[in-house]
This record gives sequence, C-alpha cells and structure tokens, in this order.
Amino acid sequence: MRRFIVIIALAILGPLVSACQGTGALDLTPRAEAGASDANATPPANPSASAAQSGGQANALPVAAGDARIQFAPVIGATEEAVTPLSRRLSARAGERGLTLVTESTAATLLVKGYFSTIADDGRTTVIYVWDVLAPTGNRLHRIQGQQAVTGGQGTGWPSVTDETMQAIADRTIDELATWLSRSTG
Repeated sequence: MRRFIVIIALAILGPLVSACQGTGALDLTPRAEAGASDANATPPANPSASAAQSGGQANALPVAAGDARIQFAPVIGATEEAVTPLSRRLSARAGERGLTLVTESTAATLLVKGYFSTIADDGRTTVIYVWDVLAPTGNRLHRIQGQQAVTGGQGTGWPSVTDETMQAIADRTIDELATWLSRSTG
C-alpha cells in the first residue's frame, strides 16, 4: 500500500511546472499557493514543457556546462523549517561540486524550481520532491525527482521531517544536477 501511495504521489508531482519567479539563489522560502500542501500539492502544468524525466533531456543546454549559472526559485509545498537546512546544504554542496549559484535571475542561465510533498503512511513519513531545471526562456531542460524516507523524526508529515532528511535531498539534488550538466553539451 505504501509503495502504491508513493507511486501515485510521484505521478501527481511528475508534471509540475509552476509560474513562480525566483528572487534569490537560495532564498527557497516556500511560496504560498492555493492547494499546495502535502500530498495534495498540484501546481499547474505547463503544456509547453516536454516530458523530460530524471536522467532525460528535453532541450539543449543553453550554455556550456562549465559556464552554467544556476538560480534556485522558492520551493512549493515545503515548510520554512524544512527549507532552511535544504537551502544551506544546496549552497554548500554546489560549492563542493563546482557549480555556480547566483541570486539574480538576470545573471542565471538555468532556473531550478522545486516542488515538495510529504506522505504519511503507517506512522512513517516520506518526502517526495521534484526539481525542474529550466532555460531562461522557461522551457524545461531536465527533471530531478525522488523520495527520501524520514529518519529520526517525531510524528508524521512536515513536523516529522528532520534537517538530515532535507540535507540528504540537497546532496542528491546537487549530485544529479552536476552529473546531468557534465553529460550535457551546449
């Protein structure tokens, strides 16, 4: 049953692309959006975005991979308490992997939008996440998605999500982004 719920959540989160505008490289402060809470989060789909999945590429990278300047937009669906350790670790891990993060959208060659949800099942919580990597034109170039089981938290849902859980998501996100950039050609 738990696996079925996770699959359904990924199917719901899969086609997400929202119209939010980022204001800071790692100002991932959650944006308020109607209906964007836990497993019911369903930001509007963008029909012009192609169906690139994790490991896939929909469009060519607009710059050489080494010249990419990445801006993270505010995330949808996560609490501010969960976003703080995520933001810090994304920044630290990007530095470790040699990725350039920027705070101004005018300086960015790639915009990364994140969508988060939790699923509580049988007293356990799983964080589901989707990151869309967009060109400055708004076309989706790549998608990173996954899930992370919460370990050591109390309760279920967002209150149970630990800093370590969000840091693990940040590490996987930056590692997958760096791998994709290293395989892409401009």
